[in-house]
Amino acid sequence: MSTVTQLFNAPAADVWKVIQEGWLYSGWVVGASRIRSVDDHWPAEGSRLHHSVGSWPFLIDDSSRVTAVESGRRLELLARGWPLGEAKVLITLEDLGDSQCRVSIAEDAVRGPGKLVPRKLRDPLIAVRNRETLRRLELMALGGAGRRS
Repeated sequence: MSTVTQLFNAPAADVWKVIQEGWLYSGWVVGASRIRSVDDHWPAEGSRLHHSVGSWPFLIDDSSRVTAVESGRRLELLARGWPLGEAKVLITLEDLGDSQCRVSIAEDAVRGPGKLVPRKLRDPLIAVRNRETLRRLELMALGGAGRRS
């Protein structure tokens, strides 16, 4: 799996608030262009968010499903984007105190054409995308996204 880790200048609780608000997903996940619907019980295990990937007019409508969750600390997804395939994604948060946390994203293709790309080529491409994903996630947490009044 390609793994990217970043130190955030935001507490883990604020980062989790962004993650648990499924409607914000397309704001921080590189490649997700819009959210079409979010299950009411997101991000509980088995819940889905229905997203589109790509750029208009070349959009793929699919969904991601939570396969495991530890509230505030860990989210595991099966992200789908057929006909490109499916990926397992694991997001972990480690609270470091002093308004900091360490966030990691581990990801790899598990099914479909993406799995046919050799790992030596696949991992660096995933890492570049997920570095930007983490940058966006930190900015959204710092800006107060996901905090309901």
